Amino acid sequence: MTTVCHRPEGLEQLEAQTNFTKRELQVLYRGFKNECPSGVVNEETFKQIYAQFFPHGDASMYAHYLFNAFDTAQNGSVKFEDFVTALSILLRGTVHEKLRWTFNLYDINKDGYINKEEMMDIVKAIYDMMGKYTYPVLKEDAPRQHVEVFFQKMDKNKDGVVTLDEFIESCQEDDNIMRSLQLFENVM
Repeated sequence: MTTVCHRPEGLEQLEAQTNFTKRELQVLYRGFKNECPSGVVNEETFKQIYAQFFPHGDASMYAHYLFNAFDTAQNGSVKFEDFVTALSILLRGTVHEKLRWTFNLYDINKDGYINKEEMMDIVKAIYDMMGKYTYPVLKEDAPRQHVEVFFQKMDKNKDGVVTLDEFIESCQEDDNIMRSLQLFENVM
């Protein structure tokens, strides 16, 4: 059986499209190729890699949602270009770009809105990923409470869904969210 390998676009083109230098792209590419020798990662491999970061929990559902956000072509695979473009936004993008990317992650069905069911699925996936051994111990209805607080804060017009504009406006009004968006700015 032959493996089809994917070669990424030229580094100069990726350098122009992202917030990474040529050297940083080379380092990222080596790491990507080390984990994904074919140059493309499918969802199962992505889940296996992601699970290593959360050994005490079940990261499979959150990894599924994350994979779908990285898989912009919705073809079941993430190429290096997809990976590095998303990483560029998450690490070095503007506040608006980071919030738009996060909204897209939460908008599971891609209809342009976040509804309570989607948010519940995301929150449950995060709780599963963190595992049963969190401190303090979480109550059984913690995910539902989390979603209710999210909607009270974000659903400005109280129509039962959160739009991109409502999401961005609410996040920009929240100092904790704004600080968290800056956490990884100096990672590389």
